[in-house]
Amino acid sequence: MLPSLSLYSYIQKLRFVSRVRRFLCSRSSRKRFRLPSDPSDIPRPKVREIEQSIIRKYDQAVLQRTVKSLHFGDGDEKERAAKEIERFIKESAKVRKLIVDLGVIPALVAMADSDPLAVRALIQLANHTYLNKTLMVEEGILTKLPNNPQFTKMDSSSHEFPELLLSLSCLANTQLFLASTEPVISYLLTILNNSESNPKTKMFCLATLFNISTVLENAETLISNGVVPTLLRFSSIKEFSEKALPTLANLAVTSKGKQALESNSTFPEILIEILTWEEKPNCQELSVYIIMILAHQSWAQRERLAKSSVIVPALLGLALLGSPLAQKRALKLLQWFKEERQAKVGVHSGPQIAGIVEVGSGFSEKEIEKGKRMMRSLVKQSLYKNMEIITRRANGGECLSPRIRRTLVCSTSSKSLPF
Repeated sequence: MLPSLSLYSYIQKLRFVSRVRRFLCSRSSRKRFRLPSDPSDIPRPKVREIEQSIIRKYDQAVLQRTVKSLHFGDGDEKERAAKEIERFIKESAKVRKLIVDLGVIPALVAMADSDPLAVRALIQLANHTYLNKTLMVEEGILTKLPNNPQFTKMDSSSHEFPELLLSLSCLANTQLFLASTEPVISYLLTILNNSESNPKTKMFCLATLFNISTVLENAETLISNGVVPTLLRFSSIKEFSEKALPTLANLAVTSKGKQALESNSTFPEILIEILTWEEKPNCQELSVYIIMILAHQSWAQRERLAKSSVIVPALLGLALLGSPLAQKRALKLLQWFKEERQAKVGVHSGPQIAGIVEVGSGFSEKEIEKGKRMMRSLVKQSLYKNMEIITRRANGGECLSPRIRRTLVCSTSSKSLPF
């Protein structure tokens, strides 16, 4: 019995030793030969490279499938493809050139009149790329989209296409854009005159009109489409004034634009009212600039402006409290209105004077002298009164009072001049 027991224990020991050896061998082999599939055994740069390679292959496959759907898919597939293209461009600017090389711009332009997703993709493609904008214009986006009535309805609640037009309007001085300017202007005015259009859409339209107005060849087209009354209306709204006034200033330097402004009965009241907007210094500068253009070498327009009893007080306030540029322009206008609007002004310093009383006009020298003394007295009284009101405004005590503001605007007649 004893030998058998010792043999059994010996066998058990051998089994234990063999298990330990197998365990140690397996552990050492794992240290020497790790499986490459274990991510912890691969260096981090290598992991990133593998991941990026997988992502690139996946993105390329998705991009190829997206472009294929855009060219050959049905309506729903094309919409999804346009959305995917917008996402690709937002995530990586490097994809933009590849997508353009695959011919997506003609396909997106063909969809743009009925699919706002296509317009969004075109906006992303047009950003910071002159070539892509040129390709879109060559594909006829300017002549096709504005004439579609669906866009008028769509842009009442969205701003995709006006935003795209604003991006494309940097080509306003090119022959491609000039050939299609009239339908674009008509479309923009339709949106601006639509009461349902949102403010952001109107901002895009006004900014696009400004870019178009920077090219003098477009002035006649803008005026013939009736842009001046629309711009005057938006100039009187503080929210849009800074966008509308620069376009008016560009048009005012042309003969057609000056005639269109002069023939409008509301322009003096609107421009003079803007002179009192203390919180809008840029608008004040542009308004007084337009008034200077209209009054320069035009006795009829200076007479028309002088009939408004508020222009001199408004110019006085601007000359004292406005920005340096506005002050300079206001003082120049006040010089043009001095001495009963009959002072002789040089060719390069202001308007030419007409209508001077001739000898033998029926007034004796005594009557003329008496009238001059009376006028000087009225001018002094008006000047003292205006200076007192403006000084109170400058001191801040009563500058916000509506009564003071009305008094400043209405206190003087057209002949109560400061000089």
